[in-house]
Amino acid sequence: MDSFLFCLIAVFALSLGARDQLMMARMSQASGGAGSLMLIGIVTSILSASAMAFAGSGIAALLPEAAQAMLIAFMLIMAAFELVWPVKMKEAKEPTQSKGAFGIVLAAAQVRDAARFAVFAFAAGSVLIPAAGLGGALGGIAALYLGHAMGAELERWPLKNIRRALAVLALLAGIYIALAARGWV
Repeated sequence: MDSFLFCLIAVFALSLGARDQLMMARMSQASGGAGSLMLIGIVTSILSASAMAFAGSGIAALLPEAAQAMLIAFMLIMAAFELVWPVKMKEAKEPTQSKGAFGIVLAAAQVRDAARFAVFAFAAGSVLIPAAGLGGALGGIAALYLGHAMGAELERWPLKNIRRALAVLALLAGIYIALAARGWV
């Protein structure tokens, strides 16, 4: 249950201002809040969280305990770097109405974002892999729904500052886990 709740909260928080959320907000604004966009978001969130959860648990199962902790630390540090990486999105002059193309681009953005790195880390350190995957999927869906509901209003939030603060937390957690795995803490 812990991995479910922590993963849900972490993914929702780490998704604030992420590319997938901003894409959803912009497409929702451009299409007048089409419900099919949210359906695509639900499917991509489930698929990306599931893929990262099973990848995290599968790779961790191959490693000794100390290496598992280092893998978790590495993924959290990667998440921190992704959070500070600038989110630059060009304004689409003629946004495509293709839902399939939107789904592919959304899924590609999700698989390489900080929130899914966190799902990988939680699954690598958890006994209940489906709980981490489900928490990650629901957290991602909640973040996408926020983007869908708010549209362009979302970009008025201080997203860059939120992401920087979350990056510091992820970096500190990753460093602490790495030091603990080495027996230095």
